[in-house]
Amino acid sequence: MLRSSLSDRLPRPRSLAASFATITVLVTMSAIPAEARGRHHFHHRSASDDRNSAVRARANANSDPAIGEHRGFSAIVVDANSGRALYARSEHELRHPASVTKVMTLYLLFEQLEQGRLRLDSPLMISQHAAAQAPSKLGLRPGQTISVDNAIKAVVTKSANDIACAIAENVAGDEHSFAQMMTRKAHALGMRNTNYENASGLPDPNQVTTAYDLSVLGRAIQERFPRYYRYFSTPSFAYNGALHRNHNHLLGQVEGMDGIKTGYTRASGFNLLTSVRRRGHHIVAVVMGGKTAYGRDRIMAGLIEENIDGGSSVRTAAAVSEDPRAIEAQERLASERAQRAERAAERAQQIAAERMAYAEPQENSAAEPEPFGRQLNAPVPAATIPQQENAERPAVRPAFVSGGQKRTSDDRDAERRGASPGAKGRAGATPVAARDGSTTNGARKIDVTPVSTTPSAIRGSGAKSQSKADAARPGRPGWMIQIGATDDQDKANQLLVRARSQLQGFPATAKAFTEKVQRGSETLYRARFAGLEEDTAQSACKALKRSGFSCFTTKN
Repeated sequence: MLRSSLSDRLPRPRSLAASFATITVLVTMSAIPAEARGRHHFHHRSASDDRNSAVRARANANSDPAIGEHRGFSAIVVDANSGRALYARSEHELRHPASVTKVMTLYLLFEQLEQGRLRLDSPLMISQHAAAQAPSKLGLRPGQTISVDNAIKAVVTKSANDIACAIAENVAGDEHSFAQMMTRKAHALGMRNTNYENASGLPDPNQVTTAYDLSVLGRAIQERFPRYYRYFSTPSFAYNGALHRNHNHLLGQVEGMDGIKTGYTRASGFNLLTSVRRRGHHIVAVVMGGKTAYGRDRIMAGLIEENIDGGSSVRTAAAVSEDPRAIEAQERLASERAQRAERAAERAQQIAAERMAYAEPQENSAAEPEPFGRQLNAPVPAATIPQQENAERPAVRPAFVSGGQKRTSDDRDAERRGASPGAKGRAGATPVAARDGSTTNGARKIDVTPVSTTPSAIRGSGAKSQSKADAARPGRPGWMIQIGATDDQDKANQLLVRARSQLQGFPATAKAFTEKVQRGSETLYRARFAGLEEDTAQSACKALKRSGFSCFTTKN
């Protein structure tokens, strides 16, 4: 029955080679167990099935620690018009997604385009980490850029791992934070058994998904982004004199196929996610764990021909949407973690300050380590150190400041003479090399807005002075990053310059400013970046910490 019905749907062979290909499809389809060819409905899945799926996921995750062999064949064909599964086999068993991962990478990039944070002509910076990714890749060098438009084409056709990584770093600050965003988005879409560890799909034992979850993603990305989904039908991409052909060999060979992505690692086998529209019918199909690319393609072609006319020609299914409850739960957990970390860091700072109050003075304090637990200025290669870095490092407080140290007698004498504390040190500041090769005296040419919030400033100038301070403070709602506090505004500015220059992919929307605060008899200047989204602030802060900075996030 299967062979006859499939042969009726396949085009008539016009040559010996075409006849052989047709026979191969029929043999491959007959090899699929008959019980797997039954038709299942998503809405018939019971709660016990969900629990069993979760148990299987945990068992599989615990029993497959090594990368080297894929987990086996699984597949699903979904009628996108009705939401029904027309074919399913092991659709909820964990598998490695390989480069099909990049569909979610592009999903998040399309969100940036839709929200106006990026444009198709926006440049994406290639970091050293991105350039070091394993092939397949485009081969750009660190410091080079690629437009968003070309980046999308490179990911779709070449399946470029370096470009996928660059997308992640330019959106989230670092690839790990981007992978967390990918996982949160997957769970919000209902992809409950999916976890991402990188943006490319390169081997990682914890990067897992299911055929069912990929079918959800395949439907969601074209329903949410019809304007950008067309990229998945790009047949080839020319760049720097080289032509890169799409790895999906069924494009142009199967009638009505409009995408979307292939994938392969030793751990996953040969994977393929497709979408086909024909005579009012629309199916999304997934094949995972193929033994060869040719065998995977033949199985996919057979599943399409067998099921394309079995679905509805009228759209009745609701669009795949993000569950706001899942998003709220993720945001609530992230907020609680941030608050706990903030309280713990503040308490640690208080303890450090109390210990310092009873510490014996040192004869050569400049040669001693900083008195706090975390060094703000981690060692960096000599070639990347600005000129002033070779001089004495400015004294910088950690991000959290509790209490304060008394000013020196020299500072108090300077105040009586009308000079600000630290003016003597600032007068002799040496030029600092900027990223473009120019120099600037200290950090004065950075776009930093000073804000005074000292009680004396507020009392002395009244409401008018306070309104000016409010106007100077970045007023865009969102989140801020604080990376330190010091007794000199120029030192705070230098800290902001160093943070922005040392961190690859630092958010372009971050606005640097210093905030003047009073701690007893001591005046401090907080070094902050404002105007960020919560996810961007969190990921940038993590990257700063890995670069040796102390950092915390807070709402603006």
